[in-house]
Amino acid sequence: MSYDQAETFHEKVQELKDLAKRIRKRSVQLVHEANSAHIGSTLSMADLLAALYGDILRIDSSEPEAAGRDRFILSKGHACAGFYAILAEQGFIPEEWLPTFYKDGGKLAGHATHKGVPGIEVSTGSLGHGLSMACGMAFAAHRDKAKHRVFALLSDGECDEGSTWEAVLFSAHHKLDNLIAIVDYNKIQSLGHVHEVMGLEPLGEKWKAFGWNVKEINGHDMVEIVETLRSLPFEPGRPSCVIAHTVKGKGVSFMEDKLLWHYRNPRADDVEKALEEIEAST
Repeated sequence: MSYDQAETFHEKVQELKDLAKRIRKRSVQLVHEANSAHIGSTLSMADLLAALYGDILRIDSSEPEAAGRDRFILSKGHACAGFYAILAEQGFIPEEWLPTFYKDGGKLAGHATHKGVPGIEVSTGSLGHGLSMACGMAFAAHRDKAKHRVFALLSDGECDEGSTWEAVLFSAHHKLDNLIAIVDYNKIQSLGHVHEVMGLEPLGEKWKAFGWNVKEINGHDMVEIVETLRSLPFEPGRPSCVIAHTVKGKGVSFMEDKLLWHYRNPRADDVEKALEEIEAST
């Protein structure tokens, strides 16, 4: 990499870090104003969303249904506050829609919904189905010799679901190298830490055993995220899995790695402290 290329890459990484910071701040505000939940799950994936929408996905908000667009599915649809935030940032939906999140009569439902919301491919939130839908899209594109890619961002808790592993098996069998699964491995699910509810380790080896090419990364290291996602597919003829090791509630010290913040709604004083910490983060 030349000096100019390195400088450009450094600038891009900083841009994406700033975008992730805006996603986190806006998500905290949205969840608070809606008196809703899942802020911990939203904060853990903010860096991944920023990298995807700010650098990786081949999409255009002026043509949200273009045939050649990459497809993105937020399988962990309960964390949709961050999804709506990035869609507004990228111009898919108007800023004025955001205050309607989780409100009666609003356009933005409490789980990700595609109805009337440009940029969302499918409604999600019933866990264990997102990868299966992505698998179907990738299979159709593969048969049509289309060039677009399909990304699915999963929760770690979804890896408890048999439907997830059926899709994993099917994808490898059909050599869907246009399919990318990203696991937000924050190690906390709704009722406890993952190792307490249903241990997943060795998670990477399981995906490999099912025929996928796997890379494990720090899901908060923007350089590592971008370099990894820019290298897709990891191997021709095999689907790619990125296991992103993350922290539930990342960016807000009193939320980090706390089961409480899977469902708890941030109150006014929580919001003030959270926004201060996010703004001060690097």
